[in-house]
Amino acid sequence: MPKRKPKMTDLEATMIAEGAQEAESDEQYIAAWQHLIDTGLAWSLQGFFGRTASVMIQNGLCYMPIKKQPKKPKSTGGQTPRTPEEK
Repeated sequence: MPKRKPKMTDLEATMIAEGAQEAESDEQYIAAWQHLIDTGLAWSLQGFFGRTASVMIQNGLCYMPIKKQPKKPKSTGGQTPRTPEEK
């Protein structure tokens, strides 16, 4: 069974994206940028990161993270929920 690589760290992703550390593959390079986008670091580091992340999203190499939707309230079966005073 092949070993799973540990999750990429913020530092590793930044170093790969900046070119200070060579990526092992094109997939790792894109994964580094996706990590920076997912964590929001791409928008808080120097401008190069945000501009490059935007271009990668526009070119379809990366995507904006999907925000978790708030939980929907439980169904009341079509009835109006009672307030504590009405119970």
